[in-house]
Amino acid sequence: MNKPLQILVSGPGLIGKQHIALIDKKTDCQLAAIVTPEPDAASSFNVPLFTNIESALAAIPLDAAIISAPNAFHAEQVMACIQHGVPVLVEKPMTESLQTARTLVELSEACHVPVLVGHHRAYSPLLKVAQDFLKSPQFGQAVALQGTAVFYKPNSYFKAGPWRTRQGGGPLLINLIHEVGLMRFFFGEIKSVTAIASHAIRKFEVEDTVAMTLRFKNGSLGTFLLSDCAASNKSWELTSGENPNYPTHPQDDCYHFVGTNGSLDFPSMNVRYYGQDTDPSWWNTFQYGRLQINRQPPLQKQLEHFVDVIRHKASPLVSARDGYLNILVVQAINDAINTQSTIQIADVAEPLIEKP
Repeated sequence: MNKPLQILVSGPGLIGKQHIALIDKKTDCQLAAIVTPEPDAASSFNVPLFTNIESALAAIPLDAAIISAPNAFHAEQVMACIQHGVPVLVEKPMTESLQTARTLVELSEACHVPVLVGHHRAYSPLLKVAQDFLKSPQFGQAVALQGTAVFYKPNSYFKAGPWRTRQGGGPLLINLIHEVGLMRFFFGEIKSVTAIASHAIRKFEVEDTVAMTLRFKNGSLGTFLLSDCAASNKSWELTSGENPNYPTHPQDDCYHFVGTNGSLDFPSMNVRYYGQDTDPSWWNTFQYGRLQINRQPPLQKQLEHFVDVIRHKASPLVSARDGYLNILVVQAINDAINTQSTIQIADVAEPLIEKP
């Protein structure tokens, strides 16, 4: 029988505590240490505490690490884990910048140390159900998508983490990075973007609202609205029902996908499409339905997958390379905001070298 995996958690904050709770529930995992600059805040966990990850890596035999520290520390902490041969799960965004993300991809692949990026929605059963419909004759050829992530973050959220008010801590990197991963999953790679941003409500250094348009390589188009100061429920957290910490509005949606023969509201999974014997036309009646869902907690599924990655039973579902590609799109959106122009994704950075 395998011994429990010894896992370090860096950053016992909002998401870090969720990782710790999930580790405690698994018999094949054990919390080995915590890294935090404020040890007193984590003294209740009854494990060794360290103020920096290098000390922890040098002092304790570890099987893996989970990095949920503020974004600014992701690059150096993941790099330290790779250099010590320790598989790592790093919360999104993988790093604050495209350059450091690229460095981690190259280092991870050269050292053959797996990096799993914490885009936990990738493990949601909602995705496969939706994707199966999007690939079906009922949907037809992809035409466009509309997406929203509009919600209201309370003042306490920013008081608990002042770094969220500064560059690298805004909703583009914290929240939109999730949506980029989803849109790439559903409609494929993004070719170009345009965007405008505002910080008129919160007046922080970072944006609070962004409107953007996207062109996908398959020819389809998309629009997306992001805001963390909007009293709305049109977001993944408030519609998917997958995080018990949020109220749920299962009748509402955060995406609308349209094809040449049908459309999908997500995540309510309401669909409409023209039947086999009905020509697509606004004069004709749709057939209606609702796709069936078997819900499972994505964070739990992500940890189960990470265990398989640690034990060399699986490759990362969301690798460092995938994390880099998500940051690449966010960088393009930032460039579009700053230049007030359309940005081609291919022009933002040189292509990654082929995986060895």
